[in-house]
Amino acid sequence: MSRSVRRSLGVVLGAAILVGAASCGGGGFEGEGSSGGSTGTVRMLVNITPNLTKGYWEELVKPFEDANPGVDVKIEAPTGQGVKDTLPQLLAAGNAPDVVETLMADKTLAPQMLELTDQAWTKDTPLAEQAALDGKVYTVGVGQQAQSLVFYNKDAFAKAGITAPPKTLDEMTAAMAKLKAAGYLPLQTAGDYVTGLQLLQLSDPSIASAHPDWYQKVAGKELTVGKTMQPLLERYQSWIKNGYVDKNALGLDDVNAQTNFLSGKSAMYIMGSWFVRTAEEAKPKFDLSVFPAPTETGQPSPGPQGVTMAAPYMVLKSTQQRDLSLKLVQYLVTDQKAVQSQLAQDGNFRKGFTEGLTPLGQEVQAILDQAPKHVAQGEGYGATTLPQGFNGEWNKAVQSLYTGKSAQDVATRIDSWMGSKS
Repeated sequence: MSRSVRRSLGVVLGAAILVGAASCGGGGFEGEGSSGGSTGTVRMLVNITPNLTKGYWEELVKPFEDANPGVDVKIEAPTGQGVKDTLPQLLAAGNAPDVVETLMADKTLAPQMLELTDQAWTKDTPLAEQAALDGKVYTVGVGQQAQSLVFYNKDAFAKAGITAPPKTLDEMTAAMAKLKAAGYLPLQTAGDYVTGLQLLQLSDPSIASAHPDWYQKVAGKELTVGKTMQPLLERYQSWIKNGYVDKNALGLDDVNAQTNFLSGKSAMYIMGSWFVRTAEEAKPKFDLSVFPAPTETGQPSPGPQGVTMAAPYMVLKSTQQRDLSLKLVQYLVTDQKAVQSQLAQDGNFRKGFTEGLTPLGQEVQAILDQAPKHVAQGEGYGATTLPQGFNGEWNKAVQSLYTGKSAQDVATRIDSWMGSKS
């Protein structure tokens, strides 16, 4: 039923709408799509990767289809470069899917999405509260991706005489000197997105310790990104100068950087938890381990862990299959087997889901469990966000350290960009 037809029916149908909303386990659906029937097709736009193939998604939803005869979940791959490009095209064409995976609600997307705040099953899903906008839940996810991780070669550390992973950035810098003297490139990095991402991942514990409400203070102009980051930028500049990272790293892509680390040429690699699967499949000949990103001297260690939501789902407000779409998303983020499958498929983690974790995966889960707090990463999500496009601009600014710009230059550039977005 279209929205215009529903409005014309007035008060009489209003009572029916309330009954339908109540059947969904919450309120707030009046004027949003249609509840639909107990059978039919639910279109789901998903991310497609070498791990998350269309065949994988079809197998994932098959138990849901089997449990709901007459229901067909149609998996749709992006027609653009990705889900982020494809969804706006579908919305503009009036051909939006019922469910979308990969994206998280921001102020642009939220008006197009169904509010899930009153759905009881969302309460225990990872980061649902943190990703809420103005207290309203639009996005629910399967798990978490840990961000502030340092994977390391334990054999290289032993050869360099380092007996324990560094807990502070000063200790990390001192370890780099020992690793270089032992014949290793201390820290592996690369061009592409890697340079800026690594520095964000490294900064999360220290910034969140010093400024628990950093995003809000940046938004309120009490702090600036550049000035907050400048000490770390100066430290990173010294690492470049001392050869603790490859001065020609910008010419290296992420795949070759990973190969360098996993072949034993470099001693540390800062990356998110999705790297676990890649690292284990490479079967490195050294003892591989991971530690939480160090904090500044004087701060508690481990510090807050940067995290992002893994496999986020939203229901489109325009759906004509609202009940089935909600039921499908509930299945995807709460069913034990469905959750376990998605965690294993893409290097995601969730407290209480330890079945099948490898030793390296168990280390990552322990880091997540022991972190005193989980905090937003980069552009952030929910109420803790920086302007859209920040990650890319930050990456370009950090990479300019390799071409002669100073830490002060980078700080000024990023603050100028932030100022242009206010």
